[in-house]
Amino acid sequence: MRFLVQKFGGTSLLTQELRDRVATRIAEAVDEGYAPVVVVSAIGRAGEPYATDTLLNFALAAGRDLPARELDILMSCGEVISGVVMVNTLQRMGRQAVFLTGAQAGIITDHNHNDARILRVDPKNVISQAKEGKIVIVAGFQGISEEGEITTLGRGGSDTTAAALGVALNAECIDIFTDVEGIMTADPRIVEDARILDNVTYNEICQLAHEGAKVIHPRAVEIAMQKNIPIRVRSTFTNSPGTLVASHNQVYGTIDITTDRLASGVAHIAGVTQFKLTVSEVNIDNPALRIFKALALADISIDFINVSPELIMFTVKDEVAKKATAVLQNLGIHPQIRPNCAKISTVGAGIHGVPGVMSHIVEALAEEQVEILQSSDSHTTIWVLVQQDQMHKAIQALHRKFELGHGKNVP
Repeated sequence: MRFLVQKFGGTSLLTQELRDRVATRIAEAVDEGYAPVVVVSAIGRAGEPYATDTLLNFALAAGRDLPARELDILMSCGEVISGVVMVNTLQRMGRQAVFLTGAQAGIITDHNHNDARILRVDPKNVISQAKEGKIVIVAGFQGISEEGEITTLGRGGSDTTAAALGVALNAECIDIFTDVEGIMTADPRIVEDARILDNVTYNEICQLAHEGAKVIHPRAVEIAMQKNIPIRVRSTFTNSPGTLVASHNQVYGTIDITTDRLASGVAHIAGVTQFKLTVSEVNIDNPALRIFKALALADISIDFINVSPELIMFTVKDEVAKKATAVLQNLGIHPQIRPNCAKISTVGAGIHGVPGVMSHIVEALAEEQVEILQSSDSHTTIWVLVQQDQMHKAIQALHRKFELGHGKNVP
């Protein structure tokens, strides 16, 4: 069978008109010879009656915290509602369909409630239903532990469900339908000439997603990459082909994404605080070990880490900066603290091994009088830290320097 996994987000399912559009997309896949397996999120966003956040707010109105197990049972309801409604919509169109919960679809997870990881997928029930000619609708964001408990997969869980099913079914493609037309070179609210990327590599989109682009969850990309299952990020509302995510040397149709471009996009994360410590002023043995261990024990996640014999630098989210400061002060350490920063990432598969990329970044920011507070790099990404009030100017400067709005790159 030619399996095609299609995932539809909550905004695509909000009204009956939109659900009819989704059903048409699914029917088109059937008519093209595919056996579609459709993953659905909860309907709408916070404030809508069946959105996950709305259900949570209703349950927590009494002001008491629910245990993690009961939270998972509650949070799994939104996808069940949207899946059953989609079956009804398809049947009204004359299409046979069946709904499966995450457990019924064979999504087996660990026991970590509210943020479970998929251990394996047993797709036999999905395959059996598809062989009977039914369109299989699967609840995203949820699974079942080996102990038989309902679990949820955390942020981006429906994307992860779609990718896991795509790999288990050896699907020809995974289509992620959303309310945007694809992955963009930068946030269009910041960069006016940001454009849709025709194609990106798995590594590029993982970096973009980790560094602030929110179109697809990086865990889903990492799962699909295991079997080189292509992903297309597309709009529910237009016929745009969207963005193809595939390996560096794959050719999909007439698209060869083995290109010589330097940068694919500019992503950003706002609201971070920089900590800087001069090692000679820290009167403890193994300061880096002591500092990072203390922060880990306090459940504080750190990022953008630079360690040298002279300096230790890292960032935390603004909202935990006060807690991190207290942890360090308990060690007798008084760091330099710079709040309200932004981490900006220039991402591209062509960056690795190419001389002059960092000089382009420094030049672009210097021209706009943007101070670089910290920098680091990997084979696909160069990161810089700037003051948040200079973030927009910095993103726009980098987007221009790499000519991302025109589909070109710096030679």
